[in-house]
Amino acid sequence: MLPLFLAPAICCTLAAQQDMGATYRPREDLDRGRFLKALADADAVLAAKGVDDKLNALAWGAKAQALCALTRFREAESAAQQALKLQPALPEALVALSMTKAGIAIQQRNLGSLKMASQAMNGLREAVAGDPDYPLAWMTLGLGYQQLPGVLGGSSKKALECAEQLKRIQPARGDLLLGRILSMEGKWLEAEPAFKRALAAAPNDPEIVVGYLNELGEKAARRALGEAAQKQKLTAEAKRLLPLVRRSARGIEAVSLAYIDAGLSEEAWEAALEGLPRADAPSILKLQLGKVAARTGINLEDGLAFLDQAAKEPLEGGTGGYAAVHWRRGQILVKLGRQAEAREAASKALSYDPQHRGAKGLLSELR
Repeated sequence: MLPLFLAPAICCTLAAQQDMGATYRPREDLDRGRFLKALADADAVLAAKGVDDKLNALAWGAKAQALCALTRFREAESAAQQALKLQPALPEALVALSMTKAGIAIQQRNLGSLKMASQAMNGLREAVAGDPDYPLAWMTLGLGYQQLPGVLGGSSKKALECAEQLKRIQPARGDLLLGRILSMEGKWLEAEPAFKRALAAAPNDPEIVVGYLNELGEKAARRALGEAAQKQKLTAEAKRLLPLVRRSARGIEAVSLAYIDAGLSEEAWEAALEGLPRADAPSILKLQLGKVAARTGINLEDGLAFLDQAAKEPLEGGTGGYAAVHWRRGQILVKLGRQAEAREAASKALSYDPQHRGAKGLLSELR
C-alpha cells in the first residue's frame, strides 16, 4: 500500500504520463513540414519526468527527423540511435536514420556516400516492414528507389510499387508520388493526370502543390510542352493555386519559384512578400525573398535585409539551412559590388556545409 502522502503525487505523474502518451502524435507535424514545432514538442517530452521508454523513443525519433530536416545531421544521427536503443526497429527512428545517412552522403559526395545511400535504403525498407501504414516511409522509399542508380538498388518498378502502397493509405499523396516518379522518368504526359487527381482530392495540401509546381518547372514538362507553353502553364497554375495555400510558407514558396521559372520576377517577389505576414513559417519566405533577389537581380537591398533576418532567427527545416541563407547573401553582395563581404558570406555558408556547391563556386569566382 502506498503511503498516503505519496499517492497523490504518483497518481498525478501517472495521469500526466498517460495524457502525454495519448496526445503526443509527432507524425502529423513532421508530415506537414513543421519541424521546429516537432523539435520543441520532442524536447518537451524528453524533459518530462516519469515518461516510459516507448514514449521517449518516439520523441527521440521525432527529434532525429526534425534535426535532419534542419540539416543538423550529426545531432540527428545521435538522436536516432538513442531512439533505437530504447525501442529497436522503431519506424520513426529508422526513417530518421535513413534520412540522416542520405543527408550526410549528399554533403560528403565521395565513395563513402555510396555505402551510406545503400544503408539508408535498408533502413527505409525495414521501416515499412515494421509499419506498412507509415506514409512518410513509403514516400521516402519511393523517391529513393527512383533517384538511386540501379547498382545501388534503384528501380522505377519498385518506386511505382511504393506509390501504390502509399495510395492505399493516403490516395492523394500516393498520386503525388506517382506523378513525381513519372516526371523523373521523363513521362510528363503520364505524370500530369496523377498530379491532377492529387490536387482534386486534396487541393489545400501544400506538399501536393509543392510537388506539382516543382515538377512542372522541370525538363520533362519542358520537353513535352515546349518552353513557351511550359511558362504559360507555370504562370496560370501558380496564380490558380496561390489562394489555396496562402497560409503555407512552403506552398507560397513553390508558387514564387514557379513565377521565377516562368520569367516573372516581380510576381515571384510579390507572392512571397504578401504571404509573409500570415504564413505559418515566415523564415521560409524570408529566405525565398532573398532567393528571388539573388536569382533575378530585383530588390537587392530588401532581399539582403530579409536574409540578414533569416540568419539571426530559427530557420524552418527543408530549406537548405543556414548554408543556403549565407550563400544567397553572398550572391546578392556580389551584385551590389561588395566583394569582401560576399567572400565572408560564402565562407560562412561553407562553415555550415563544407561541400556546398553554390558557396564553393561563388568563393572560387571571387578568388
